Amino acid sequence: MSWGELAGYWPFILGLMATGAVSGVFAGLLGIGGGAIIVPAFAYALQWLGYDGDVVQHVAVGTSLAIIIPTGIASARSHYKRGAVDTGILRLWAPAIFASTLLGGLTAGLYPGDVLRIIFGVMALFIAANILLPFQQRLIGHLHSSPVTHRIFATLVGYVSALMGVGGGSLSVPTIAALGATMHKAVGTGAAIGVFIAISGTIGFVISGWNTGNLPPFSLGYVNLVALVLIGGLAALTAPLGAALAHRLDQRTLKLVFATFLVFVGINMIWKAFAG
Repeated sequence: MSWGELAGYWPFILGLMATGAVSGVFAGLLGIGGGAIIVPAFAYALQWLGYDGDVVQHVAVGTSLAIIIPTGIASARSHYKRGAVDTGILRLWAPAIFASTLLGGLTAGLYPGDVLRIIFGVMALFIAANILLPFQQRLIGHLHSSPVTHRIFATLVGYVSALMGVGGGSLSVPTIAALGATMHKAVGTGAAIGVFIAISGTIGFVISGWNTGNLPPFSLGYVNLVALVLIGGLAALTAPLGAALAHRLDQRTLKLVFATFLVFVGINMIWKAFAG
């Protein structure tokens, strides 16, 4: 398919750009990479174009991680300028995050597409429940001074984030907050952690999908370059706007809206996995 033929898919292209703009705002707003929006939206777009279900989910997840690189950098820089990145926590999390996310990307090809959908759906529901009923704080709040605890959670967040195609903020932000950080510090540090997740996860998905057939055109492994440019470009532009809004708006209302969205997406993903 040539670039000229690709231009004929203007609804698809406009949809990707809209996805990028919205995911970028949420990335800055909540310290997430935007993958919770990008993965389902891009997966549906690829299915609309007629691609195989297993390939669709892997490409959506791998591309989402690649897109989160510019989004995460833009969001993290905005939060860092406001003093909202805890470098001590970042140093504890970064090595474990990078290693576990790379492992997740390299092993993603071993999972069928429906397994990835179930993982995404179940974790989305877990994240929504934790946003509405922050049970993590009650369970692990007393362990905030333990470096081992930080590294264990970083490893879990990294691997699961790779399989979901998210920047980890939906998991890392409530975890860091439960371990004693303020919400603004947790959001800013979560955005920075998302950069490490995105880089190592992207490397893993490029390698694991390198010899896979029936991929969309202009793909490197499970990373689609067209979506990377369109979604990533718009997301990087709008992420600073979300970061600015995060310091002005009512966080409780934002959490409720995001949790509702996650419940909808999570149930839909699980339904698609079982219904076919």
